[in-house]
Amino acid sequence: MLIQYKLKEQLRDQFHISSFRPGQEEIINDVMAGHDVLAILPTGSGKSLCYQLPASLFKGVTLVVSPLISLMEDQVKQLKAIGFKKAVALNSFMNPREKRHVLQQLEQYKLIYLSPEILQHSDIIRRFKRI
Repeated sequence: MLIQYKLKEQLRDQFHISSFRPGQEEIINDVMAGHDVLAILPTGSGKSLCYQLPASLFKGVTLVVSPLISLMEDQVKQLKAIGFKKAVALNSFMNPREKRHVLQQLEQYKLIYLSPEILQHSDIIRRFKRI
């Protein structure tokens, strides 16, 4: 019951949403319980919240791998606009200076969006393993 209260409180306070959409609450409950989850929901049904909300509550870092770079960047902008400042998109289109800065500060982020090709760099994988 406490976890349900915490989820709804975070939903309201952090994300400014009054209630879950169909399917979200069950998915988030399974994620919060530590279960592996495969969620297939229609476009526009709020899939992002299913990892963003747990990421805001979990200790440590949540990695989101997506080939859709513009979507990643949009989600990071949206999160920052609602006060979730510890999100970043890491991809091959970043300038080298910006990428270096993000990699040096990985521990400060709660939610890291990354493109699949980033996972092909052994140095970056080592950095993720450290955090």
